Order: sequence, then structure tokens, then C-alpha cells
Amino acid sequence: MKTPKIVILGAGYGGLITSRQLEKSLSDGEAEVTLINKHDYHYISTQLHKTGAGTASDDKIALHIPNLLKTNKIHFKKGTVQNVDFGKKKVYLDSGDKIEYDYLLISLGFDVATFDIPGVEENAFKIKSFQSTKAIYNHILRQFSAYKIDADPSRLTFAVAGAGFTGIEMVGELLEALPNLCRAYDIPFSKTRIITIEACPTVLPGFDQEAIDFTTTYLKKNNVELMTSTKIRKCSPTSIDLDNGEVLPSKTLIWAAGVRGNFLLEKLNLPISRGRIPVDEFLRVKGVENVFCIGDAALCMKDEKNALPPTAQVALQQAVLCGPNMIASLRGEPLKPFMYHHKGTVASIGNKVAVGKVFGLKISGSFAALMKQVIEARYLLMLGGPSLIIKQLLKIKKPYTDVSTVSNQK
Repeated sequence: MKTPKIVILGAGYGGLITSRQLEKSLSDGEAEVTLINKHDYHYISTQLHKTGAGTASDDKIALHIPNLLKTNKIHFKKGTVQNVDFGKKKVYLDSGDKIEYDYLLISLGFDVATFDIPGVEENAFKIKSFQSTKAIYNHILRQFSAYKIDADPSRLTFAVAGAGFTGIEMVGELLEALPNLCRAYDIPFSKTRIITIEACPTVLPGFDQEAIDFTTTYLKKNNVELMTSTKIRKCSPTSIDLDNGEVLPSKTLIWAAGVRGNFLLEKLNLPISRGRIPVDEFLRVKGVENVFCIGDAALCMKDEKNALPPTAQVALQQAVLCGPNMIASLRGEPLKPFMYHHKGTVASIGNKVAVGKVFGLKISGSFAALMKQVIEARYLLMLGGPSLIIKQLLKIKKPYTDVSTVSNQK
């Protein structure tokens, strides 16, 4: 009898944890599982802001995928998905390889939503991937180096678009990083500006008022300029045009103003709603045989009108169920419906301060920062057990703080 083939597209939170579930529950030889990812590393996307500011070394954020898997049960293949033929049940890669499947999981992650604002796609730095955030840090270093030559204040004006969860965490890391860079380059910290631009009336829209007030007070105390109720009209390599008529001279705009489903989804012959693929209560793509979808790529409804947000917490909970449901499907057993349980949200503002709500308890300050670390450690526990937590804690090397060349761009 032919051994069923399971193919997983994407090694983000959803794809990796589903792989771990399959490793634990599949019998030897029961299925051939292939995990396909563009890179051979998995990055911890909830810590990408640290890569962008250079407050954590690369190996704290990026983990080698083969080291995370039991290779006797999961085959990892590095490749970029070009398309999927759902009739022939084949995945096409940019290398020309064709991967057959009997059961498919789409967990391709997110892309950045720029809302067609002129200049953003070309000029803004995106918190999208490990590579894109490394580009932010390298750019910041170049601006410090160039400032020593021309003393252009726009080089040390760092604007973050979006004061939601991701934007505030990015601002917090800049608060951690810039004083150290100023010392390294012998530049007074007073020469730097951190600006957050938010279209809503407050920072952290959707958080409770206590969290908003705490964050606002903390940022102002640390001289972050808050531009709320402000929209970006356009941007260039050297300036940002705001809807209030102001033109902000800045060579650094970090975009944290929204996400959407992966652009690849639009190439697939599947229904798309709100930039994502609608799934049923079992996390299956509606109307397609043996195809599942989770994480940022999936439109999973919380109720008749509202979809679950594209967050790591949602993806992880989906993955814990998706693996067993794929196994149940190939065994001909009943599948279980997905039920999301919101456990809270914590946004870090640097390494020592955070704000949020956990199990209904409002928290802020250093205790919230500790809880944020506990949440991150819990993911490492799911991924690799206590040994991975210890291994990551022992990685204390700091990123470099110098570059020898100055970019001609921005």
C-alpha cells in the first residue's frame, strides 16, 4: 500500500509546531512528511524587532531548522514555492522540483500591508523577516557612520510607522539600542530622535486604557515623539510627508503599520478573502480535498462576523490541533474543531519594561517584561524542550556595532 505523503509549506510558528505534532504522533512509516521553507532557518518572528535594533545576536533569533527536527520522521527541503496544482496534488518549487502530496498544509506566513501609500514599498524598512530586519540594523549603523562625516540630522531621525503591538516593540528596542550606538560612535544621544506615527488617536489601539496610559507616559518620559491621529501620505528616501502638512526629514522609516496574508496566496487557485484563505472549523481549506491552512495565511472565523487576528498565539494553538487533525484525516478518524482560547497579550517596550494583560490580569513594568520572557520561553519549550531554552539562554554574544562602508542609498 502506498505511503501517504504530507507536505507542509512554511516553517514559521504554525509549520514547525505542526511538524513537531506529527513527529510525536505518527507511527514509524505511517506517512512521509516533507517540510518546505525558503530558508534553512526558522526565525522567532515575535523578536524580529530585536534584530532590527541590534539588541540580540542573530543566533538568538534564527534557529537552524534541521536541528529542530527528528530527521527520521520529517524531511526538510529548502525551496521557494512557486505554485500548487490542487488537482494533480503537486507543489512546484522555484528550483523546478515537483513535490507530490496526499495531504497539504499551507502555513506561509505574512506579508506587509503598505496600503498603496506612495513610496512606502520602495523606501520604508519592513519588519517582515530575519533578513528584512537585519537590513534595518545595518542601515542604522550606516546612518551613524555617515553622520560622523556630514552631521545631517535626518540620519539620526528614526521614524516608526504604526504604534500598535509591533511598532511599540520596535520603538522600545530603539530606546535600548541608540544610547549604546551613540557611545560607540561618540555621538551625543541628544542628537537622535525617535518618532512614532500612528493614524489612531492613541498608541496601542485595542489595548485597555491603563496600558495605553502607561505606554504613553513611558515613551514621553524617554523623549519619544508621539504623532498620533497622523497619517503618512507618502515617503521618499529622505523625507516623510504627513497628512497635517508637515514634511519630516528622515532617512529611516520603519514600517509596522499592518500585515496581510502572503502574496503567494493570490497565485494559488483558491478563494481569497481579506487577503487570506478561508478555512472550516477543522482548519481545512473550504472546497479543497485534504488541504489545511493555519497561521497568517488562514482566515479563521472567531464568530460569524469576526476573524481571528494573525498572531503567533493563534498560529500556535492552530498548529497544536492541525497535526492531530491531519493524522486523523489520513487514518479515517473524526477530526476535532478548533477552539481558540485567548491567553493574553504582552507588548515589550525594550528589555526591562512591558505592558499587557495575561489571563485577565493587567500588568505593566518589569513584571510584564518578565512575563514576556516567560511567553517566549514557553514557545522554545514547545519547539525543542528544556534543552533548547538552556541553549538559547547561553547565547549572549552581542551584534557588531560598526560597518566599514556607508550606503549610497537613504
